[in-house]
Amino acid sequence: MDRVNPGVAEANVTGGSSVTDSAADARSAADAAGTAGTADASGTADASGGARGSALTRAEVADFLYLEARLADECDYDGWEALWTDDAIYWVPAGRADADPQTSVSVIYDNRSRIATRLSQLRTGKRHAQAPPSSMRRLISNIEILGAHDGATEVGANFLLLESRARGLQLWGGRATYRLRRLDGALRLAYKKVVLVNLDEPLPTMGFLI
Repeated sequence: MDRVNPGVAEANVTGGSSVTDSAADARSAADAAGTAGTADASGTADASGGARGSALTRAEVADFLYLEARLADECDYDGWEALWTDDAIYWVPAGRADADPQTSVSVIYDNRSRIATRLSQLRTGKRHAQAPPSSMRRLISNIEILGAHDGATEVGANFLLLESRARGLQLWGGRATYRLRRLDGALRLAYKKVVLVNLDEPLPTMGFLI
């Protein structure tokens, strides 16, 4: 099995096949979650979908995280990409959760342009580590609204991902931190940091969306 040592960057993104779900479908689902209404600290709903006090309700945060997980599981790259803001960061640290991604090598550290490049490579379906693509399902739990951060709502959640490949089953688990922002009435993902429980150990090749 190919290994990725902590502190060694992912040099190439490996690919899977895209599915037929459109980005428009994902945007519609995100819009539905984003326009469900918000509540302030006293529990008063803002029917217009604007932010007062705590910007997002727990229900719409959970719906968004479940949607993002499903799109990743089903290799719906168009739908998954449509969830991100233009200034997004997607980060999977290696070695230490508190490492500085500007000075330390990460498993993944993508800005919005690199996210688009990664997905373009995955859409080819020709990357060795994901040919054929893995079958994946993940569970999201322990969802917490952590507060505000640079105009976004910071959210934490645990995840457990089961990846099935021809060479066997691989279990991935950890804690993800998200920053969600409401744009034009819909929730969008401005930041995602995935801290694997075994980030300080050699990792199997990761050629999918974690």
